[in-house]
Amino acid sequence: MTSQLTAYMTLFCTSGILNLYLCFYVYFKRHQYANIRYFFALNCLSIAIYCFAAAFGLTASNIQEIKFWTVVQYIGMPFSPPLGLLFIMHYLGMKITKRRVILFLTIPLISFIMVATNDFHHLHYKEFTVHPELGVPYSIIEIGAWYLVHGMYTFGCMFAAFLLVILRWKETAKMYRPQMLALAFGELMPMVTAFIYLIGATPPGFDPVPMVLWLTSILYLWAISTTRLFTVMPIAKDAIFNSISDGVLVLDEEHHLIEFNEASNRMFPQLRKTMVGLHFNEIWLEVTGGFNEFQLGNFGAERELKLEIELSENIYQVRTSILKHGNLKKGFLIILTEITELKRLQSKLEKHAYFDELTQIYNRRAFFQQCEHKLSQSKVTETPLTVILFDIDYFKKVNDTYGHLIGDQLLKHVAKVSEAQTQLEKGSLFARYGGEEFVVALEGRTAKEGVMVANQIRQAIESGHLIVDNLNLSITASFGVAESSKDKRETLTQLLNNADKALYGAKEEGRNCVLFYSEGKHLLL
Repeated sequence: MTSQLTAYMTLFCTSGILNLYLCFYVYFKRHQYANIRYFFALNCLSIAIYCFAAAFGLTASNIQEIKFWTVVQYIGMPFSPPLGLLFIMHYLGMKITKRRVILFLTIPLISFIMVATNDFHHLHYKEFTVHPELGVPYSIIEIGAWYLVHGMYTFGCMFAAFLLVILRWKETAKMYRPQMLALAFGELMPMVTAFIYLIGATPPGFDPVPMVLWLTSILYLWAISTTRLFTVMPIAKDAIFNSISDGVLVLDEEHHLIEFNEASNRMFPQLRKTMVGLHFNEIWLEVTGGFNEFQLGNFGAERELKLEIELSENIYQVRTSILKHGNLKKGFLIILTEITELKRLQSKLEKHAYFDELTQIYNRRAFFQQCEHKLSQSKVTETPLTVILFDIDYFKKVNDTYGHLIGDQLLKHVAKVSEAQTQLEKGSLFARYGGEEFVVALEGRTAKEGVMVANQIRQAIESGHLIVDNLNLSITASFGVAESSKDKRETLTQLLNNADKALYGAKEEGRNCVLFYSEGKHLLL
């Protein structure tokens, strides 16, 4: 073996050992690193196999051994460039799926099979013989059709990885740039060496690429030990920007659209890249189907916005802020959070909390909450507040005779008739007080005015028979009316108790009548 071959083998083995060391180093420290470690470790392993096989190939004594070690090289060599590209993509925060990994490794797998079976089809190497002048272990090849596919794919992966690193250089913080530099040169050196080899500018008879791979290993070792590669990595701006679930739109100082994320596009399907550069009002009118102009005021404040998009009403929480660089205004940021489902849920919860499930009018809790506020206001403004309590006459008898289903129909009927009357009164509040009992609050009305309203409701109930299941039921109701006093310490409970006393008096008078409470007495009008 010549000294030249020994030097080549030493360089090949050095590259192999360094890459094998990197593979095991990263694997055994895998718990300290992110998922990126797997792509890097596999890439280093494939390079180590390639380098060691190239070194053993230099010990070959005949063409069969040269071919054997070439097949072993292809266990690692064709897989290294796509694994390197996947590593770079993961490093830059790009999405890596299982399907994408399989697609990336399909051509390398075919290349390995092609080399292993080349003597049967000669699609990878048309000719593979011992070099006529240099002899064993040097060889001379004539490339086949698949070799071109394999070569273009290999070069394409290395170039794509290098290009991705270069394109992200400006967006990367200074603290990460040494890592980026090491990765860029790690992809550039084998790519340039492979290109020089393909154009025939390297010493004849062997592949020189394994000779330079020890340099890339040194760069990676330096990046791991000094710049904390794998533990501290840049995450690409696009990955962060597009992973935000809120819609984000960026405008310049003159309200022209600069950028938007994927969430914005999902919210507004008509939003497209060709709109970048257009005035935001023009874009807003198009994507929202002619909605009013968007107002950028109230920076930092939150507001709700209802939009009907593609026959669906959506509700958004909108926040706007000014983008600054130092003290200079550079543009505007609009953040939209879809809260449609949240609002629907809130509406359902509110309905359960404040509305009677059977009659769909306010329940006792809602009445107390709103009426206590009305009573407090009336004490401050010294204006009257009148409440009307009424219940359905002989309701228990209806339930006992016809059943609870008819009783429920009766409650809904009375609620509907009464609500129609109370809606005519400004500032009125109507609710189911409990059982067959209902309550009305009249803001700014005296007891005498309350009696008039109560009689309107009473007459509407009496004249509106309930017809259900071949039954024609006549209905009446008894009413008690009470007006708030001038005593500011009076509570809503006391006021309702006065109305209840008047209601009790109405029942004693024979039902189907209205009585009002006045200083301890209940009077019939």
